[in-house]
Amino acid sequence: QVQLVESGGGLVQPGGSLRLSCAASGLTFSNYGMSWYRQAPGKERELVASITSTGGSTNYADSVKGRFTISRDNAKKTIGLQMNSLKPEDTALYYCNAQWRVVGYDFWGQGTQVTVSS
Repeated sequence: QVQLVESGGGLVQPGGSLRLSCAASGLTFSNYGMSWYRQAPGKERELVASITSTGGSTNYADSVKGRFTISRDNAKKTIGLQMNSLKPEDTALYYCNAQWRVVGYDFWGQGTQVTVSS
């Protein structure tokens, strides 16, 4: 059974930092591209950042470029999202996603809440 478990969310003041983590199990992690998505109340889920299976390439939403950094450790089957200079508009439920497009596999975690407020 595939499990993606996010952690690291919380309440932070504007300008602060948080690091999210996602631990994967039940899958061949190195086959999967990994991503972070977020969904704010009343809004659609949006892609925040993605990283290829080898970690050789990353992609970011324009709204987080220069502030967020995605990383992965294939040996530990984890990904991270370092979030700096947080803004109130970053407030959302953040989800970890694993995708193996060739075979059509797509898995989601339960999400971790990030709230940026003074």
